[in-house]
Amino acid sequence: MNTAKEKKSLLTNDGVQTLLASIVCIVLGLLVGYIVLLFINPAGAGKAITSILKNFLYFPRPAIALEYFGSTLAKSAPLLMCTLSVLFAYKVGLFNIGASGQYAVGAGLSLYLAIGYHMPWYVCMIAAMIGGGILGGIAGFLKAYLNVNEVIACIMLNWISLYGVNMLLTNVKESSTTYTLALRTNNPKALIPSLGLNHLFSDNRYVTIAIPLAVVFAILVWVVLEKTKLGYELKATGLSINAAKYAGMKEKKNMILTMVIAGCLAGLGASFLYLSGIEQWSCSQTAVPAMGFNGIAAAFLGGLHPIGSVFASFFIQHITSGGAYVDKMVYCSQISDLISSIIIYFCSFVLFFKYCMNRHLNKKAERLTKKGGE
Repeated sequence: MNTAKEKKSLLTNDGVQTLLASIVCIVLGLLVGYIVLLFINPAGAGKAITSILKNFLYFPRPAIALEYFGSTLAKSAPLLMCTLSVLFAYKVGLFNIGASGQYAVGAGLSLYLAIGYHMPWYVCMIAAMIGGGILGGIAGFLKAYLNVNEVIACIMLNWISLYGVNMLLTNVKESSTTYTLALRTNNPKALIPSLGLNHLFSDNRYVTIAIPLAVVFAILVWVVLEKTKLGYELKATGLSINAAKYAGMKEKKNMILTMVIAGCLAGLGASFLYLSGIEQWSCSQTAVPAMGFNGIAAAFLGGLHPIGSVFASFFIQHITSGGAYVDKMVYCSQISDLISSIIIYFCSFVLFFKYCMNRHLNKKAERLTKKGGE
C-alpha cells in the first residue's frame, strides 16, 4: 500500500512529470525523424539515425571523441544562454521570440570591439550583454507603455538587428570572404580564457570558461526567480498585471526589466560562442541566428526550469552536431536540423502531456476513492 502511495506521489511531482513528458517528446521526435529517413533511403536510415545520436561517440579513438565532445559543449553554452533568455521572459508572462535578434546584437558588438578596437574579452562580453539588454528593453518598453505585442515587436527587431550587425561587421571582415577576421590571429586577447579546462578535452582550444559560466547563470536565474523578492514580483506581474498594480508593484518597470535581463542573457550567449573563436560571423547572411529559436525548444523541453534547460540545451546541440556524421552521399547535411525541428515541434506538447498525465492520475484517484467508500 505504501509503495502504491509513493508511486502516486512520485508521478504527481511536477519535475518527474516534466522529465517523462520531455522523454516522450524526444522519442516521438526521433521516431518521426527515422520514418523520414526511411522514405529518403531505407537502407541507410538505421545507420544515419545512429550517427546523429552518437555525435562525438562516432569516433572510435577516445581522445578524438573527447575533443569533439568539448566542441559540442562549447556550442551548448550559447544555446543555454538563449534558452535562459526565453525561459526568464516566459516565467514573467512574456514571450521573448527576439532572442535571435538580441543574440545577433551581442555577436556584432563583441566582434566589432574585439577586432576593430582590440578590446579584451571581458570588455567585449560586457558590451554584448549591454547591446542585447538594450534591444530587449526596447521591446519591453513598447509592450509596457504602448501595449505593442512583444512577439510582433521582437520579430521586427530581429531583422533590424540582423542587417544592422551585417553592416557594422563589414568594417572588420576579411577582404576575400564575407566572414569577419579571425580573432586568434587578429586579437588573441579577445578570446575567452580556458583556465586549463581545454586540457580535459584533449586540448580542445574552443573549450573555455564560458561552459561553466553558462551553468552558473542557469543557477542564478533559478535563484532570482524562486528565492528573491524581485523574482516574486516579476512572476506576479506576469500572472496578473492588474493584481500586481493593485499590490503596489511597478508593473511597467517589471516588464521592461524582464526583457532587459532576457536580452542580456541572449547577448552574452553570443559572446560565449564568437569569443571562443569556434565560428566567424558571415556579413552576407540573410537568416537570423537559429540559436534564439532553438532556445525556445530547449526551454520547453527542459520543462521551463533553469536546471532542466542545462540538459535540454546540451541534447538539442548534441542532435544538431550529430548531423555532421551522416553520409552526405545519401542524405543532405540539414537532416539533423530536420530531426531537431521535429523534436522542437513535439516540445510544444510538453504541457499537453503533463495535462493528460494529471488528468489520468486524478481519474484514477477518484476511482480508488469511490471503491474505498463502498
